[in-house]
Amino acid sequence: MPEGLTPSEVGKEIAEHHKHAREQHAAEDHEHRRDRWMSVIEAVILSTVAVLAAYSGFAAAKWGTSSSVSLARASTLRSKANRADLEALQTRTLDSVSFNAWFSAFVAGNVRDEVLAARRLRLGYRPAFYAWLATDPAHNPKAPPGPAYMPQYVIPQEVAAHTLDQQADAAFAKGAKDGDTEDNPHFPLANARYALVGVGFALLVFSVIQLTGLPSPP
Repeated sequence: MPEGLTPSEVGKEIAEHHKHAREQHAAEDHEHRRDRWMSVIEAVILSTVAVLAAYSGFAAAKWGTSSSVSLARASTLRSKANRADLEALQTRTLDSVSFNAWFSAFVAGNVRDEVLAARRLRLGYRPAFYAWLATDPAHNPKAPPGPAYMPQYVIPQEVAAHTLDQQADAAFAKGAKDGDTEDNPHFPLANARYALVGVGFALLVFSVIQLTGLPSPP
């Protein structure tokens, strides 16, 4: 007949059982904490990716809008510049015709027609005309060929056309730059999305395999 355990052996067995239970409980608690932290990290990573994707789309849309507005403004300014340039050409033609009328009277020695032609000159043309007369063109071989060559000869529409052209160039450059900036978030983000979709698909397949191997719920 086998002998029973002595009280000291029973106490030792109980102590070992308690020790093993504590170790197992500690291991389970450590595993639980690790799983909980992994869940938190996963949630943070997924949230960060979602926020970055949303911000990237928002930034691209804003830059795209800014680019469209700048390019549209450049087109509008260019149209205004072309219109001002056409008006300047018409004004220059009018000044030339008016001066030719005066010059014809001057050559013919018709003082009355000279005075009449001078009175019909455009107000903005007169400063250049009288400044040219002050150079004594009839006797001064170094005098400019005509009032249009004088520094006083200014056509406002010509100045406006030049200014509008510069503004159109600046607006177009800004629109092109904003368009390039709009494209920048897309390419890196697209690669990141492909990688994320690939990883997500792999995790999905792994999860499905794991679930199919488990027994059905009671």
